[in-house]
Order: sequence, then C-alpha cells, then structure tokens
Amino acid sequence: MNSLGLNKAPGDTRVVVAMSGGVDSSVTAAMLKAEGYDVVGITLQLYDHGAAIEKRGACCAGQDIYDARRVAEMMDFPHYVLDYESRFRDSVIDDFADSYLMGETPIPCVRCNQTVKFRDLLETAKDLEGDVLATGHYIERRVADDGTPALYRAFDGGKDQSYFLFATTAQQLDFLRFPLGAWPKSKTRELALELGLAIADKPDSQDICFVPDGDYARVVRKVRPEADQPGEIVHMDGRVLGKHSGIIGYTIGQRKGLGIGGLNEPIYVVKLDPEARQVIVGPREALDRNIVHVREVNWLGGAMDSGEPQRIRVKLRSAMEPLDAALTLMDDDRAEVTLMEPHAGVAPGQAAVFYDGERLLGGGWIAGAERRVG
Repeated sequence: MNSLGLNKAPGDTRVVVAMSGGVDSSVTAAMLKAEGYDVVGITLQLYDHGAAIEKRGACCAGQDIYDARRVAEMMDFPHYVLDYESRFRDSVIDDFADSYLMGETPIPCVRCNQTVKFRDLLETAKDLEGDVLATGHYIERRVADDGTPALYRAFDGGKDQSYFLFATTAQQLDFLRFPLGAWPKSKTRELALELGLAIADKPDSQDICFVPDGDYARVVRKVRPEADQPGEIVHMDGRVLGKHSGIIGYTIGQRKGLGIGGLNEPIYVVKLDPEARQVIVGPREALDRNIVHVREVNWLGGAMDSGEPQRIRVKLRSAMEPLDAALTLMDDDRAEVTLMEPHAGVAPGQAAVFYDGERLLGGGWIAGAERRVG
C-alpha cells in the first residue's frame, strides 16, 4: 500500500495534480514526484477574456501558469494548461452574478470546486489514465475500517478548507487525495524551500480569483448590466430611510456604508427584497435566527433516517467556529438546521456546513432563515 492508499508501487501510480501556481499545489506536485509517483500537472486557464473582469487577476492566468510550469520543468514531470474559460464563466461567474441579483451572498469558490474542479477536472484526470487526482487543499481524507473514505477538518485550523469542500461527493472522494491536510502551512513552506521551489515565499491568494480588488459589485454590473436597479432603504417598521443604487451593494448583517444617518440606534441590513428592490434594515436583535433552511444538501455522514433530527455542529460562514445545532434531513435534498442558540447574520447564498467533531458530514446552501419561538 503506497502513501496514497493504493496497492501499487509509486512508480506505477499516475497522480494528476491540480496546479494553480501557488505554493500549496506546487508542493503537492513536487513532493509526490520526489516520492517516485508518476505525476502529471494540470493548470486550468480560467481567464475571462471579455470585458466582464477586464482581463485582471483571474485564477490561473499569466504568472500563475508560468509558476506552475516552472515547478513541472524543475521536477521533470509533464504539465498541461487546459482552457476552461467557458466552463468557468457558465458554472461560476454567471452563478455568482445571478446569486447577487437574487439578494444572496454567494461563495464562488465552492461552486468552482463543485463544478469546474471536482466534476470537469476529475473527468479529465480519468481521461489521462490517472489513478487519483491530488490537490493542495487543507483538508484530511481518512479511510474507515470498512474502506469508506471520509473528510475531516485540517490539522491546521487556520488553513482548514473543509467549509469550501462540503459539496464533494462520496464518489469523488474515492478518486481525490489531499496530501497537505495532516500538517501546518508552515511545513508546506519548509518543504517548498527543501525542494528548491522558487514559489516558496509566494503570498497566499486572499481574494476571490476573478475579483482581485474586492469590488464584487463591479463584476456583477459588468456580467449583468441590469444589476443597477435603484430602490429604497426601508426600516422594518415601514419608514423609508433612504435610497440605494442596487441591492448588490448590500449583504445581510451589514452595518457600515448604508448611507443613512440621524438615527438613535445602530441599524443593520436584515433582509434584501430583490422583487421590491428594497434593502430592509432594523436593530441588531432583528438579525437573530434559530432555524436555517438548507437546499442542495450533500450528505457524507453515512446512514441517517430522513426526518429524524441529529445533533451536529454547523458553520454558517467560513470564518467562524461551528455552532451546536440539530439537523433534520428531508427527502428532497433539503434540510432544516435548528440552532441551540440564535445567531445573527445568517445570509442566503452562503453555506451551512455540518460537522461531527472534526468530521465533515456535508452541507448545503442556505435558502433562508427565521426566528422561531416555542
């Protein structure tokens, strides 16, 4: 049994590695090559050549492709650049823009993993006769005694990417490997230095790849020009407090930048109504929710009776600690999450990701939330 869990010698094991040009995927590829695996590097060109993102900073474009190619040349393994631009636009950028128009707060990185990377690229890896597809994500894949693979939060909690990988299916897990999940990011950079990789000190990407300046609204306006529909900022009690130039500039829980003043209490965005083109605001306590409705649930937790609640922990945003909750799965890929304590700022379009301790049980997209009493 080799280090990737296959009953083959490393030299007889073809590993297709998704290479973004960053330090994590570069170390993954270089390390596996150094261990004797038959490595093939793949970089996806997701660059949008149209005006939508003005040819700026898209994932795996320009410098990133060059950096990935340099690693492949140094470590002497084949490297291919695949044009996935149209797939990326259809599956990720268009979905991102449409989600904002519906008053949601989308997570394009999850959609990218769910579609372009772990659907399309995985099939490409199989076409290349790969035994597995490896990535530089920080998440642990473990195999139970019965041979069933499962996902766990990464050893390095500060780099854990399990929230963004909730949509990974059980079938995909049979083919995926995440070699970096069991150690801290500092070790990855140390390995990059030991292997002599020029990208050892390359900074981590901080922004959504196709929104390098953080101006989400600009991207939405270019993809969907109709996004700039003005409307009213309305208090929950019915008072019109001001005007806005488009709901795409607002998110649930937002306090700053509302453009209204003269009030005696802090005001937050509590709801977005795209049909009425209204931004609805209210006091902090109006944000509290204890029931979260979830759609498109991907379940990785094994057998569970539909309609029966199960105690779990749940993350409703990527940068938060899991909350105590009860999960009830429905028959139609929906779920209801009951929080043990009300939580503020639950935003449709974000993900609700389920855990049992460190194990990732799956998750889904937040369709809505409410405060239920009694």
